[in-house]
Amino acid sequence: MEYHISKTITGSFNEALDKTKAALAKEGFGVISEIDLKGKFKEKLGVDFREYRILGACNPTLAHQAIQQEDKIGVLLPCNVLVQEHEGGQVEVTAINPMETMSAIGNANLETIANEVSQKLRAVIDQL
Repeated sequence: MEYHISKTITGSFNEALDKTKAALAKEGFGVISEIDLKGKFKEKLGVDFREYRILGACNPTLAHQAIQQEDKIGVLLPCNVLVQEHEGGQVEVTAINPMETMSAIGNANLETIANEVSQKLRAVIDQL
Protein backbone atom coordinates (compact mmCIF):
# COMPACT_ATOMS: atom_id res chain seq x y z
CA MET A 1 0.00 0.00 0.00
CA GLU A 2 1.20 3.53 -0.77
CA TYR A 3 1.65 6.28 1.79
CA HIS A 4 -0.29 8.60 -0.49
CA ILE A 5 -3.32 8.74 -2.79
CA SER A 6 -2.66 10.75 -5.98
CA LYS A 7 -4.35 11.88 -9.15
CA THR A 8 -3.30 14.10 -12.03
CA ILE A 9 -6.16 16.32 -13.17
CA THR A 10 -6.89 18.77 -15.96
CA GLY A 11 -7.31 22.49 -15.50
CA SER A 12 -5.28 25.26 -13.98
CA PHE A 13 -3.55 25.13 -10.62
CA ASN A 14 -6.09 27.52 -9.06
CA GLU A 15 -9.00 25.50 -10.42
CA ALA A 16 -7.48 22.33 -8.96
CA LEU A 17 -6.95 24.06 -5.63
CA ASP A 18 -10.58 25.24 -5.52
CA LYS A 19 -11.92 21.81 -6.56
CA THR A 20 -9.77 20.13 -3.91
CA LYS A 21 -11.03 22.43 -1.16
CA ALA A 22 -14.65 21.86 -2.26
CA ALA A 23 -14.17 18.08 -2.32
CA LEU A 24 -12.59 18.17 1.15
CA ALA A 25 -15.55 20.14 2.50
CA LYS A 26 -17.98 17.66 0.94
CA GLU A 27 -16.24 14.87 2.90
CA GLY A 28 -16.37 16.79 6.19
CA PHE A 29 -12.86 18.25 6.21
CA GLY A 30 -11.98 21.83 6.91
CA VAL A 31 -8.74 23.37 5.67
CA ILE A 32 -7.08 24.64 8.83
CA SER A 33 -3.74 25.54 7.28
CA GLU A 34 -2.43 26.36 3.84
CA ILE A 35 1.27 26.51 3.08
CA ASP A 36 2.37 28.16 -0.17
CA LEU A 37 5.86 26.76 -0.69
CA LYS A 38 6.30 28.66 -3.96
CA GLY A 39 5.84 31.90 -2.02
CA LYS A 40 7.92 30.80 0.96
CA PHE A 41 10.82 29.62 -1.19
CA LYS A 42 10.81 32.97 -3.00
CA GLU A 43 10.57 34.94 0.27
CA LYS A 44 13.12 32.97 2.30
CA LEU A 45 15.52 31.65 -0.34
CA GLY A 46 15.04 33.91 -3.34
CA VAL A 47 14.28 30.77 -5.35
CA ASP A 48 11.67 30.53 -8.09
CA PHE A 49 9.62 27.36 -7.69
CA ARG A 50 6.52 25.83 -9.25
CA GLU A 51 3.07 26.07 -7.65
CA TYR A 52 3.19 23.80 -4.61
CA ARG A 53 0.51 24.18 -1.93
CA ILE A 54 0.08 22.02 1.17
CA LEU A 55 -3.41 22.00 2.68
CA GLY A 56 -3.80 20.89 6.29
CA ALA A 57 -7.20 19.17 6.28
CA CYS A 58 -9.04 18.18 9.43
CA ASN A 59 -12.25 16.27 10.03
CA PRO A 60 -12.96 17.38 13.62
CA THR A 61 -15.11 14.37 14.54
CA LEU A 62 -12.54 11.84 13.37
CA ALA A 63 -9.61 13.81 14.81
CA HIS A 64 -11.35 13.87 18.20
CA GLN A 65 -11.95 10.12 18.05
CA ALA A 66 -8.32 9.47 17.12
CA ILE A 67 -6.98 11.63 19.95
CA GLN A 68 -9.16 9.74 22.41
CA GLN A 69 -7.47 6.51 21.28
CA GLU A 70 -3.91 7.87 21.11
CA ASP A 71 -3.04 11.14 22.78
CA LYS A 72 0.10 11.72 20.69
CA ILE A 73 -1.66 11.19 17.34
CA GLY A 74 -1.59 14.97 16.92
CA VAL A 75 1.91 14.67 15.48
CA LEU A 76 0.22 13.14 12.42
CA LEU A 77 -2.56 15.72 12.26
CA PRO A 78 -3.86 17.43 10.23
CA CYS A 79 -4.06 15.23 7.15
CA ASN A 80 -1.92 16.85 4.48
CA VAL A 81 -3.20 17.26 0.95
CA LEU A 82 -0.77 18.52 -1.67
CA VAL A 83 -1.69 20.39 -4.85
CA GLN A 84 1.29 20.84 -7.16
CA GLU A 85 1.89 21.94 -10.71
CA HIS A 86 4.30 19.92 -12.84
CA GLU A 87 6.10 20.86 -16.05
CA GLY A 88 3.73 21.30 -18.94
CA GLY A 89 0.99 22.61 -16.67
CA GLN A 90 -0.17 19.27 -15.31
CA VAL A 91 -1.62 19.48 -11.81
CA GLU A 92 -1.38 16.63 -9.33
CA VAL A 93 -3.37 16.32 -6.11
CA THR A 94 -1.99 14.01 -3.43
CA ALA A 95 -3.45 13.09 -0.05
CA ILE A 96 -1.78 11.23 2.75
CA ASN A 97 -2.98 7.66 3.30
CA PRO A 98 -3.65 7.42 7.05
CA MET A 99 -3.86 3.62 6.88
CA GLU A 100 -0.13 3.60 6.21
CA THR A 101 0.99 6.35 8.57
CA MET A 102 -1.19 5.35 11.53
CA SER A 103 -0.25 1.67 11.21
CA ALA A 104 3.25 2.62 12.40
CA ILE A 105 1.80 3.52 15.81
CA GLY A 106 0.74 -0.03 16.59
CA ASN A 107 -2.57 0.93 18.22
CA ALA A 108 -5.28 -1.41 16.89
CA ASN A 109 -7.98 0.98 18.17
CA LEU A 110 -6.93 3.48 15.49
CA GLU A 111 -7.45 1.09 12.57
CA THR A 112 -11.17 1.77 12.15
CA ILE A 113 -10.66 5.53 12.34
CA ALA A 114 -7.69 5.45 9.96
CA ASN A 115 -9.71 3.36 7.51
CA GLU A 116 -12.58 5.86 7.57
CA VAL A 117 -10.25 8.82 7.06
CA SER A 118 -8.51 6.98 4.21
CA GLN A 119 -11.85 6.26 2.54
CA LYS A 120 -12.88 9.90 2.83
CA LEU A 121 -9.57 11.15 1.41
CA ARG A 122 -9.80 8.63 -1.43
CA ALA A 123 -13.32 9.98 -2.13
CA VAL A 124 -11.85 13.49 -2.27
CA ILE A 125 -9.28 12.43 -4.84
CA ASP A 126 -11.88 10.45 -6.82
CA GLN A 127 -14.12 13.55 -7.05
CA LEU A 128 -11.43 15.52 -8.85
